[in-house]
Amino acid sequence: MAKIGNGYGSECHLLRYLGRHRGLLDARVRKVVGASEVHWLDFEFDAAKEWPDVEWEGLDFLPAESPARTAWQGFWPQRGTPPNWDAVGRVSVDGRLEWLLVEAKAHLEELQSSCAAMEEGGRSTILAAMEVTKRALGVPTDRDWLTGYYQYCNRLAILHFLNGHDVPARLLLIYFFGDKVPGRECPKVQEEWTNALRAQAAHVGLPEDHPLVDRIHTVFLPVAS
Repeated sequence: MAKIGNGYGSECHLLRYLGRHRGLLDARVRKVVGASEVHWLDFEFDAAKEWPDVEWEGLDFLPAESPARTAWQGFWPQRGTPPNWDAVGRVSVDGRLEWLLVEAKAHLEELQSSCAAMEEGGRSTILAAMEVTKRALGVPTDRDWLTGYYQYCNRLAILHFLNGHDVPARLLLIYFFGDKVPGRECPKVQEEWTNALRAQAAHVGLPEDHPLVDRIHTVFLPVAS
């Protein structure tokens, strides 16, 4: 977890919405997901940290006895820094509980990332997971999922893994607008995210009708309505 911004940044604004604008956030989530209920998981505490909260990492939100957690050990490196989530929730869709995994962004530079894992850190395992996911989703094999938009791509890999192991899950992408992050380009209105997200989509290469299309949801939220 990065150091939270004092009144700015995606982590700060997501915390605000979860704590002070929960009704508005839940209403938007229910609408875009098609859910009747939304419940958010609490973070754990870590008193040794400056900001004493611990984000959910990898698949730690699953029950310890879940077969998917065992299979995960062979799908993704178990050393190094695991993917972490800005929030994790449960949603009820057509009477079935499903996991909701959240990524939030407040400035354009947050979209950019590349895989920093070395071979001893499991880079080849990550590459294999990405290739499996690309084949499953119909993505051209020449698309580079380790460079440029790595975080988004590894979220796709995790989403594919979960649903392929009988763990119904959805990915919720939250884009804030109207923020003022020092030294960063922050969209002032929703439309200013458009070109950056188009560039991401073009790089990643997901077909319009890929198998996870109904499980990836996008919400644009104002920093102040």
